[in-house]
Amino acid sequence: MKKLLLMASISFGAIVAAQETKTAAPAADTVKAWSIQGQNTLMLNQAAFSNWVGGGANNVGWLAGVNYNLTYEKGKDLWENIIILGYGQNNTQGTGVRKTQDVINLSTNYGREFAKNWYYSMGASLQTQFAPGYEDGNNPDAKKISNFFAPGYLNLGAGVTYRPNDNFTMTLRPANARWTFVLDKDLQKAGTYGLKNDGDSSLFQFGFLGTAIYKLKIMENISLINTGSVFSNYLDHPDRLVLGYSGVLNMKINKYISTNVTLDLLYDHNQIKKTQLKQTLGVGLAYNIDNGKKRSENKDNQGWLKK
Repeated sequence: MKKLLLMASISFGAIVAAQETKTAAPAADTVKAWSIQGQNTLMLNQAAFSNWVGGGANNVGWLAGVNYNLTYEKGKDLWENIIILGYGQNNTQGTGVRKTQDVINLSTNYGREFAKNWYYSMGASLQTQFAPGYEDGNNPDAKKISNFFAPGYLNLGAGVTYRPNDNFTMTLRPANARWTFVLDKDLQKAGTYGLKNDGDSSLFQFGFLGTAIYKLKIMENISLINTGSVFSNYLDHPDRLVLGYSGVLNMKINKYISTNVTLDLLYDHNQIKKTQLKQTLGVGLAYNIDNGKKRSENKDNQGWLKK
């Protein structure tokens, strides 16, 4: 009987010890290497008139877009991917359907940290549009001035990236190849988008590219995303800088409804020797995604795109 009690005591003690060991095990790291932040939007606008002496034309419009940032952060590795797609139209009585928004902007950048917040990096980007554009307010009866991959811009280069927190990223590429594609044969004329000869479908440039993204939380439910870029072609007129700026002001009404104001500025000597400006305002549906927590040390303002 004594032997039986002794064996039972030893067994019970072993079970308790095993449970304590299991409880004392360190908690798993719940910080994900992948982080996905994005916004899906659908903006609508409409106006109707009947016997209105002030005048006006019935119209209805829409604008849809996605803006995603997919980031991999682990150890010394940093890989950021950006997907921006947008398209919109407006149908006005007596005028017909006109394009109001058209953008395809894809980029990827991989970096390896060599000092705090500094990374050796290399990456690529692609910009173009979905549909044709016309000289007279996108009137299809007017002269065509653009189309899908006419122009299209492909950048491929290497340099350094500075990223002190999740709200600011700056990339400097002293070695950057830039191809301009004009795949619409109607637009393959000498001088169009910098083409050297009639029938050319592409233009190669090599130079410096600098880009920066700054995300600012102005106040609760109001955020501003600033994106800027500069390119200088070493091979021909390096003083003719290609300058770009994009600002997106997002004002959330609630979880699913928001107001977006966008401003785009561009100067490209090969396109037109004037500053280009585009501004849009929309109110509609917006659904945000925020999946994963980044490993960056400074997270004070990481809530710029929270649901």
